[in-house]
Amino acid sequence: MSEYASAKPMLLQGNEACVAGALYAGVEFFAGYPITPSTEIAEGMAREMPRIGGRFIQMEDEIASIAAIIGASNAGLKSMTATSGPGFSLMQENIGYAYMTETPCVIVDVQRGGPSTGLPTKISQADIQQARWGTHGDYTAITLAPSTVRGCFEETVRAVNMAERYRTPVVVLTDEVLGHMREMMVIPAPGEMEVYKRHKPDVPPDWYHHFEITPSLVSAMASFGDGYRYNISGLTHDQDGFPTAQPKEIKEKLDKLRTKIMRYADEIYRIRAEMMEDAHVAVISTGTVARSALQAVKMAREKRIKVGTIQPLTIWPFPDQPIHDMLKNVKKVIVAELNMGQLVQEVARVAPRTCEVLFLGRYDGEVMAPQMILDKIREAVK
Repeated sequence: MSEYASAKPMLLQGNEACVAGALYAGVEFFAGYPITPSTEIAEGMAREMPRIGGRFIQMEDEIASIAAIIGASNAGLKSMTATSGPGFSLMQENIGYAYMTETPCVIVDVQRGGPSTGLPTKISQADIQQARWGTHGDYTAITLAPSTVRGCFEETVRAVNMAERYRTPVVVLTDEVLGHMREMMVIPAPGEMEVYKRHKPDVPPDWYHHFEITPSLVSAMASFGDGYRYNISGLTHDQDGFPTAQPKEIKEKLDKLRTKIMRYADEIYRIRAEMMEDAHVAVISTGTVARSALQAVKMAREKRIKVGTIQPLTIWPFPDQPIHDMLKNVKKVIVAELNMGQLVQEVARVAPRTCEVLFLGRYDGEVMAPQMILDKIREAVK
């Protein structure tokens, strides 16, 4: 039995909470390669998979890791890997293959400083744009960004559910500090959180199309060995998976990759807002920075500054309309992040013209303290 099956309070790292979330969501296959600061996820899955009858494989590198989980998913298993920046870069070609072949899988990226080998033991949030645009071509990504240990658990469960529901890769972005911090949490009882089961075909094999364009735009997914015949290819393909050069079929395929996500965007978006009712200034942040932002806003409120905080837990697809609406009555918005300016580009794109967008960045490997954000808030209200 898994050590995370208990309903008693547990003092968990963020990385351990990702393991617990994966188990709760029904992940049965993990392939990975150890890399700081995500290694505890691989260690946890290596320990837990045999206990539940699942499979763990340590691969020779991250390219093989993502390839293995794609294969396992097509064989019918909920599958996941975990990595950090350099490994995430190596995975990009096969992540694109998973988008094109509509293969459900989850990638946890515990961010560290970069580029290249960068800062293995230091914090960063510089993979935000890579999580959206890392692989070439047109597709629509889903990326989630928790800020607490409990959030690591919940967003991992949600990532597995969405990967299975929409037949797509889903990325969970955490960071070095969140991955290694410890907080108390209680693992929910079975049934307390939704666990989505993959939609299997309910038609005879002769009627089955692996990439059928259905009313929901999410095709039923037969596993290898189920008796259904189909082809899988990274080439742009028709509804049976065979390569096509027909403009109509090409457009239908690419439209499907986008629309099957954006049609359900309101269900995918998750945003946490605090003290925004009368705010003249807003602070937008994700991940670990959102913790500091909330504390800074509370400090500013004690000084009678009308400021609130917005934390997108879903950063891709970016919640354009919800963020726009939240900023309608705001004079200035501060985007705080641990990079040279990535999320701020999206906020500037969707903010009302009456709202001035300010950037607060840090990229020296250290956390952004609440005082830094408070100082920026004071500057904004002068």
